[in-house]
Amino acid sequence: MVWYGALMIDPADDGEQRADWTDTFTSLDPAAPALTVGELSTQRGDGIFESIGVVDAHPQEVTAHLERLAHSARLCELPAPNLDQWRAAIEAAAAHCGPGEAVIKLILSRGVEHGPAPTAWVTAAAASDFHRARTEGVRAVTLDRGYAIDVPARAPWLLLGAKTLSYAVNMAALREAKRRGADDAIFLSSDGYVLEAPTASLIVRRGDTFLTPAPNGGILHGTTQLSLFEHLSERGFVVGYDTIPAAALADVDAAWLVSSIRLAAPLTAIDDTSLPTDAEFTASLNAYLLSPRD
Repeated sequence: MVWYGALMIDPADDGEQRADWTDTFTSLDPAAPALTVGELSTQRGDGIFESIGVVDAHPQEVTAHLERLAHSARLCELPAPNLDQWRAAIEAAAAHCGPGEAVIKLILSRGVEHGPAPTAWVTAAAASDFHRARTEGVRAVTLDRGYAIDVPARAPWLLLGAKTLSYAVNMAALREAKRRGADDAIFLSSDGYVLEAPTASLIVRRGDTFLTPAPNGGILHGTTQLSLFEHLSERGFVVGYDTIPAAALADVDAAWLVSSIRLAAPLTAIDDTSLPTDAEFTASLNAYLLSPRD
């Protein structure tokens, strides 16, 4: 990975207001040690994060990512992040990004056990090349997520709607997908409903209607999915949320996995069912996603 830079943040209280946050940032060498051995982000995955796509040094959908960071902090009972401070940190990190695509990551950890404050930092790095996934598509397999669709409402302590650092299950699912000859996975609830991919949202098309699984099943509300729905609505399409049975995936007219960095990757097959794709339409979605968006 090509690193552009990193900043450690001295977290401010949510209500603090400033014209300049520069003195709350400390520049770091991304290749040098920066965390203590007692850091709970590494010991327990006890923290939250966001990944922001950057195009030609312009960070995309910053407001949506900051709102989701605050949402995750509430669910995890972390101190509310000062969003003005984080926005300034994003701008400082983006200034180090050159032409092309990059990724800025925001990390907010509970810090050191019994420590005085959470640990917070921002990194900027070159993005991976996803041209092939965007143009040729990806194959996915469905995997059981291990809980029924009503579990998130009954057990909010599972933090299923938060973007936490605990990604071991997500990475295990991707490894299992590759063992089965696929590129990605789509999680299903144990009672047979479609959820999301380990690192992406799912959008399906039926005629001129575009649907994504309703977020009441502990699904992370995708910033890219929200932006695409706004774009599709402006183009005259119908968009909506639905509880989608797994069996319905075989009958869709098209489907995409969408995320902030990979953008829109058309699904060419789910399990053993091939899906139709539309290269020109997908290209139009990615052209929109690569355009400057705040």
